[in-house]
Amino acid sequence: MALLGQASGGFTESSSALRILHVGVRNTLGQLTADSFTQSNPPINTTNVTTSAGLLTNVLGVLSGSIAFARADEGANFHGGPTDFAVAQQATERPLGVFINNASGNAFENTPGVASNRGPYVSAQGSYANRLYETVDLTNGNAITYVVGDFLVASVNGYLTNQDTADNSHAVEHGQNLAGASTVIAVLKITPDSSSDELVYDQRI
Repeated sequence: MALLGQASGGFTESSSALRILHVGVRNTLGQLTADSFTQSNPPINTTNVTTSAGLLTNVLGVLSGSIAFARADEGANFHGGPTDFAVAQQATERPLGVFINNASGNAFENTPGVASNRGPYVSAQGSYANRLYETVDLTNGNAITYVVGDFLVASVNGYLTNQDTADNSHAVEHGQNLAGASTVIAVLKITPDSSSDELVYDQRI
């Protein structure tokens, strides 16, 4: 089921994967890490790759709709995409929100992220539609089924997923969910189907 309403191109002609429905906070605190402009997509698991429409494999840097993580490895007040869990990394690399735009910008558009080194993300709740999420289990490549009410967490690639397991969850791989659960980024309200390729959710961070 898609959201009510109409739009030219069915909302697919936007250069952003994240569509703001009811905004929490557009957060511009902090600087982007250097690899926010250079990471490949997907950045970590390149074996079992999502088929969601928001994945832009030809664009470097963090993508619209991906998760912004606190990155103490670059200093105070930095955020960016995920790092490889196989490399020694800070235990405090935790999700802050969801990036609004691609850090590197888009062809024939202004590139404010590059100019300012700011990467705005949405935080403090709100409701959103997102075309960037994992469509397969990163362990075995099996298709993921999303169900209304699912908790959405950050995958190792920094994309939304409902798979809070080893090889899938960013927090599990970084040893951050010792209490038994990863940080819940959102609660799913509408699942993708043949009429809409978006996850629609209420954000919790």
